[in-house]
Amino acid sequence: MEHKELAFQAREAQKGSYSPYSTFRVGAALLTKEGEVVHGANIENASYGLTICAERTAFVKAVSEGKKGFKAIAVVGDMNDFCTPCGACRQFMAEFCSNDFEIVLINSKDEIKVFSMNELLPHSFGGEHLQ
Repeated sequence: MEHKELAFQAREAQKGSYSPYSTFRVGAALLTKEGEVVHGANIENASYGLTICAERTAFVKAVSEGKKGFKAIAVVGDMNDFCTPCGACRQFMAEFCSNDFEIVLINSKDEIKVFSMNELLPHSFGGEHLQ
């Protein structure tokens, strides 16, 4: 799947956002190694600490359905600039992705930037550190 199509899927996922407090909608489209796309959107809570980001929503949906191999994720937010995953999402993604996993970011002009997992979270902490 091309980055442009995955970006379109992230915009579709953004429609599922529940963001009554910040009104900042984020959508994510997670591409599995089998070519399936899993949508995620940010889901807010009045107790802000319980809010879950779009990226983690997509991963939780995918992993809970038995999907384990991932190629890329596209992320879009309600801003002019590129909406990069927060630190918690980066760590969460690192649990399930290789260093060459692609993070596709889309801005309001539909421009695309692509980063590898390793570029956004170098020297990550993982299960291998607990062995």
